[in-house]
Amino acid sequence: MQRCSRSRLAPHFVAHPRVLTVYSARAIVHYVRQAKAQSSTFMRNSLETQDSTIYPLSSSPFPDLRARAQSIKKISQCPVCTSHNHLPTKINADAPSPPKLVAFECPECGYPTHCSEEHWRNDTEHRRYCGRLREVNEDDHDLRSRRQKIEYELPGAQAYEEAISFANWDIFWYTRGFRSIDTEQMRRHASKLLTYPLTIGSIIHRYSNLNTYNQRLTPEGARSLAALRATVHVPVGGRDTHAGSIGKPPTRIFVLGARTESALPPDVWGQLCYLFPSAIFQIYFIGPQVALPRASAKESQSSQDPVSETEPPPHTSNPKAAKIYEPPIPTYVGSSMSKRRLRALTVSSGIPSYTLPHSPFLSLTALRSKYTQQIHDELGPFDPYTDLFVLYAPGFGFPSPTSPNTLQVSAPGEWGGVLPMLFSTRCPIFVTAFSPADVERDVKALDGADGVAGEFDWIITPGKNEFGSEKWEVAEFDLRIMVKLNWGVWGIRGKTKEVRERRFW
Repeated sequence: MQRCSRSRLAPHFVAHPRVLTVYSARAIVHYVRQAKAQSSTFMRNSLETQDSTIYPLSSSPFPDLRARAQSIKKISQCPVCTSHNHLPTKINADAPSPPKLVAFECPECGYPTHCSEEHWRNDTEHRRYCGRLREVNEDDHDLRSRRQKIEYELPGAQAYEEAISFANWDIFWYTRGFRSIDTEQMRRHASKLLTYPLTIGSIIHRYSNLNTYNQRLTPEGARSLAALRATVHVPVGGRDTHAGSIGKPPTRIFVLGARTESALPPDVWGQLCYLFPSAIFQIYFIGPQVALPRASAKESQSSQDPVSETEPPPHTSNPKAAKIYEPPIPTYVGSSMSKRRLRALTVSSGIPSYTLPHSPFLSLTALRSKYTQQIHDELGPFDPYTDLFVLYAPGFGFPSPTSPNTLQVSAPGEWGGVLPMLFSTRCPIFVTAFSPADVERDVKALDGADGVAGEFDWIITPGKNEFGSEKWEVAEFDLRIMVKLNWGVWGIRGKTKEVRERRFW
């Protein structure tokens, strides 16, 4: 029988059975070895990067988590001691013992939750939130592990014929072209990273899930968003590409009271440019806790450097201010290339600030200051067609740390006087909240504040934000308090006052 060469074997699969058996065996061995190598590599990476062991925070391999454990032990009180403190015993009813700080770390969640093991065993309420604390512990360690974070691989430009849906996270990730997000942990990581730009983008986009059909968008809101969408989009039927931005005014987004959102990498905010290819964005972060780039070694030694990462001194006008927890100022996150393009923003009052021209279609500006009348005048005039304000969890209904018996919406050192300035611009104001109770608290605070109640129209009715973070955030001063960033969203603007001229005949 004529022998068949290997070159004929592959395309025709006709050969002597013995030759075919040898060739197939070699191929099978090759594929088995390759599969074993990939499997061993995957298992080795999984063991190294996805360790399911729950680390106690005090013995975590990451220094910042160990520092968090020390911070919790300094300010958080034992829940069992706190409940006993409110219920004095018969022996010493007049002077109950003060609650102790937490010191014992729960072996199931890894957080310091009680002052002793005895109180941990006696606390029947701990099991209600222990699972969430364990979930947060796992997420924090996975975030710092060497696992490849494919959920952080952001897609680039969207094809012209591919429409984006804003129904929910799953459909958005699919229509936007993200890589497959298969686990709940990956969902929590991706949603927390993108919740800030996507909350804005999902509202002002023409395919927004907030509309008049689900009664989230009011008639006044439809008119306001129609004005904004005329700027960020091209007319219906046109090509929504970068060429459509020629001759357009920039869309200015003012984020007041900015904190964590000002520390996001610029590429995260750059996703707005892919959602609105024909728009030019200028984002302003304004607040006393805005993240600024860390100063260089020589500048940090000088006490005259205005751009430092030190916290402002606490207010002393209110004796109770020292008992109020003040979160640390976030650290600016940006690549070395983006830091080289930073420019000092010229402000007449000498406010610590910077501006970053990230791309021809996006610039980021930060001002570490409260929103004052001077800043309002310098940033004006405002146009409802191009400008909007965003307040991420402003805490209108919380007590003021500087003014006793006053809510933050009316306190001079907080939001007092800010909302009337925003109402005068007639620009839309979008507000988020971290829970249903927070939404209700803020809305009630607006209805009872002087100079605010009755001076605004509803744009978006209060409700759930489909693009809120799915990751739990734990309050260090009380581990029983856990919220989700941007859970809810609502919108208002200055009240419409129509003036008609009366004629008498």
